[in-house]
Amino acid sequence: MSDTPKSFGRKTIRPMLKPRALMDTDEALVGVWQARVVTLFPDAFPGVLGLSLTGKALQENRWQLHTHDLREHGIGKHRNVDDTPAGGGAGMVLRADVVGDALAAAQSFALGRWPILYMSPRGRPFDQTMAQDLARCDGVTLLCGRFEGVDERVLEHFGITEVSLGDFVMTGGELAAQAMIDATVRLLPGVLGNADSTVEESHAQGLLEHPQYTRPAVWEDRAIPDVLMSGNHAEIAKWRRARSEDLTKERRPDLWRRHAGDD
Repeated sequence: MSDTPKSFGRKTIRPMLKPRALMDTDEALVGVWQARVVTLFPDAFPGVLGLSLTGKALQENRWQLHTHDLREHGIGKHRNVDDTPAGGGAGMVLRADVVGDALAAAQSFALGRWPILYMSPRGRPFDQTMAQDLARCDGVTLLCGRFEGVDERVLEHFGITEVSLGDFVMTGGELAAQAMIDATVRLLPGVLGNADSTVEESHAQGLLEHPQYTRPAVWEDRAIPDVLMSGNHAEIAKWRRARSEDLTKERRPDLWRRHAGDD
């Protein structure tokens, strides 16, 4: 018998599998963080989430990703998912009955603390604090809108939280959902090779990250700051903190005001 410990929930997956194949199973593993995405474009997933550290963690079942196709809940022969806005106006709106059925199907897998988020330019800004909170949940369901959005009654009925990546409009919520999942998954235990990587990065302590350097010691007549080469860890920590504060004051005065108010 081998003495090598087995990873929790790990399954053997052949290296030649394409990223989409990482999601072929509908099996929900107990104790494994899940993301369920309600979308018109399930083939957009896992996308970049199937690459690098998030993809490796997906392969190792440190987290799971499932998509729920809105079209499967469409109405009539042509599986219609949208209709014209009540009261008139341009564009189309995703129907309440279609989205409601899809969300109900997704939430049938939800256990414990499991919020539903709707990718929306009018939502609350997504930030590191929200990512940290999502990582402490049992899972999350993300609704990706299209066209002019979703019937408001669905948002009210399910108590959905609207979340935005920023003050701009995209053609759909799929890219935003992938960004939010990525920011969350990297905080899950065992996903990053070095857990300390998240401690000093931007936003981890309400500040932007200090500058980073590596070899060569001199490049294009620019040298690495002497303090970083000194071996004096106390002075290095002091320098990094000062540079983080300076950068935050200069580039994100809104963050600095919030940070200074917390001190």
